[in-house]
Amino acid sequence: MAKMPPIEQLKGRPLGRVLIKMGKITRDKVHKALSVQKESATAIPIGQVLLDLGYITDKDLNLGLAFQLGMTYIDLSNIDVADNIIGQITAQMAMTYRVLPVEYDESSNTLTIAMDTASNFRATDDLRTLLGYSIKAMITDTDQLEQALGRYYSGKAESIGELIGELSEDEFLAEFKDRGESIDLNELRDLANSNPVKRLLNLVLLQAIRDKASDIHFEPFETEFKMRYRIDGVLYEMIPPPRHIAVALSSRLKVMANLDIAERRMPQDGRIPLVVQGRPVDLRVSVLPTMFGESVVLRVLDRMQVQLDLDRLGMLPEEISTFRRLISKPNGIVIVTGPTGSGKTTTLYSALSELNKVESKLITTEDPVEYDIDGIIQVQIRSEIGLTFARCLRSILRQDPDIILVGEIRDLETAQIAVQSALTGHLVFSTLHTNDSPSSIARLLDLGLEPFLITATMEGIVGQRLVRKICNNCRTAFQPTEEALMELELTPDKVAGKQFYYGKGCDYCNNTGYKGRMGLYEIMELDDDIRESIMQRSSTNILRDKALKKGMSALRESGITAILEGLTTIEEVVKETILEEA
Repeated sequence: MAKMPPIEQLKGRPLGRVLIKMGKITRDKVHKALSVQKESATAIPIGQVLLDLGYITDKDLNLGLAFQLGMTYIDLSNIDVADNIIGQITAQMAMTYRVLPVEYDESSNTLTIAMDTASNFRATDDLRTLLGYSIKAMITDTDQLEQALGRYYSGKAESIGELIGELSEDEFLAEFKDRGESIDLNELRDLANSNPVKRLLNLVLLQAIRDKASDIHFEPFETEFKMRYRIDGVLYEMIPPPRHIAVALSSRLKVMANLDIAERRMPQDGRIPLVVQGRPVDLRVSVLPTMFGESVVLRVLDRMQVQLDLDRLGMLPEEISTFRRLISKPNGIVIVTGPTGSGKTTTLYSALSELNKVESKLITTEDPVEYDIDGIIQVQIRSEIGLTFARCLRSILRQDPDIILVGEIRDLETAQIAVQSALTGHLVFSTLHTNDSPSSIARLLDLGLEPFLITATMEGIVGQRLVRKICNNCRTAFQPTEEALMELELTPDKVAGKQFYYGKGCDYCNNTGYKGRMGLYEIMELDDDIRESIMQRSSTNILRDKALKKGMSALRESGITAILEGLTTIEEVVKETILEEA
C-alpha cells in the first residue's frame, strides 16, 4: 500500500478530500461526482456515486471511510501476533465478528483489533460488552484478515467442555471454593473480569444465539451448578461447570447488564444489547437470589428470527381469513389468550405488522417491549414508578391512535379503559392468560367487567398453543400404534390412508427430531347468539358448544390437522391440548 498521510489529516474530513489525500482520485473527478450527486432525484452518498462512475474500487471506499473515522491501517502480513494476545478472543468470537486481536495494553485495559470494514463498528461495542476491555479498532484488507484468521484460529474452535476443564484447574477461581457470602466487592470485580470466565460465558452466549435458544439458564444448587438452553420450548442441559464459579458467572453477567454486583440479596433486571453477525440481539437479564446463590436467566430476543407474518404462524386458511376479518374491523377488542410462552405476542405483532400502514397510527403499551417495529409507537410499562397499563392507556388515548395494543389485561381498571377505547372508535388488541377462547369471557366477568360492555366491544378471541415442528431434514413416515391414536380419540378407520411422520434426529436438529415451532389456534368470533349467551352469563361450556357449532375449530382439532399434514407429532399435540368435554 502506498505511503499514507498522517491519520490526523484525514480524520473527520469530507470523503472526497480523504480519497484525494490517499492518491486514489483527482480533484476534478470529485467535482464531477458532486455535480452528479446534486442532479440525482434521490440522496445518494458521494462514495456510492464515485463507485458508480468507476473512479474508485470497493477497497478504496472501505479504506477511505475507515480513515475518515480516524482508524489507522495495519498490514497483517508483516506482523506476528503473540499467543497470549490471540487468546484474548475465542476462535468462535473472532470468526463471528470478523476481527483479529493484535495488541493488548494491560495498563489501560485496551485491546487493539484489526477488522476489514469500517461499517463493522458495532463489533467494537459488543466486544466491549462481552470482554470488558476498551477496544481500539484498526483497518486492514479483507484477504489479509481472512489469511490471519485461518492462520491463528484454524482448528482452534473451543468447546464448552474444554473451557470448563480449564476453569476447573484455574487456581485463582479455586480460591473461592466454599467461600459462600464472604466475598468482598473487589474480589467480585476480579471474578467478573477473569479471562476464563469471560471466554466461557461468551461461548455459551454465542452458541445459544446460533442454536436459536429462547432462554439461557444459570442455576446454582447445593452441590452443582447447571447451565441450560431452552430451544423450541424444551430445556436442554449443557456440561455443568464447577460449582464454585457460580459467583463469577453471575457477577460477569451483572457487569455486562450494568447491574449492581454488590447486591446479592435482591432480584435485579437488566439487558445486554448485542449485534451478532449483523443481527440485533437483545438479552433480557433476570437475577433471582436463591438458597444456594443467584439464579440468572437470559431471555434471547433475536429480532431477525421472528417471522412477523400472519401467513407463517401456522393458522389454517379459514383461520387466517377469520383473523384478518377481525383485525380489519374499524373498532372493537380482539384478545389473544393462552399460557405464558404460547406465542401470543408474536401473533399480535404479526397483526400489527400487517396493519402498519402510513394512514394508521399504532401505539403499544407492553411489559416488556419485546420487538422494535418501525412506524409503531411503543411504550414500556414501569410499574415501580406508577406507569401501569391503565395509566399508560389513558395517556395513549390522548395521542390520537387508530389501533392500540395493551400488553395484558390484568385488572378491572385496564379492562374498563380498553372497553372505553373500543367504544370511542379504536381497535384494541390485548392478551389474557386463560386455557382457551371461551373461558376468556368468564375471566373478564371475574375481573368485574359488565356483560353488556363485553358484548358491545368484543369482536373475537383467539386461543393458541405452540407445538414443535418435525425437522424437515430427518422427517420419516411411520405407522402409529392404536394406543397413540386413542390418545387423540382417533380410530384406525378414521385415519385409513393417512400418513403420519416423526423426526428420527439428525445434526440439523441436534438429534431432537424437531426444528422450529408453529401455532395451533381456535378463533371464537362473537355473533348475536353468543353475545346473547354472554348477557345471560352462560357457562363456559355453553359458549364453547355454540362456538364449535358455528364452525370454530378447537385447539385439538387444529393439532390433528397439523399432524395429518405432516407438520407435527401426536406427542406434541397431546402434550399441548386437552380433550374438549362433551
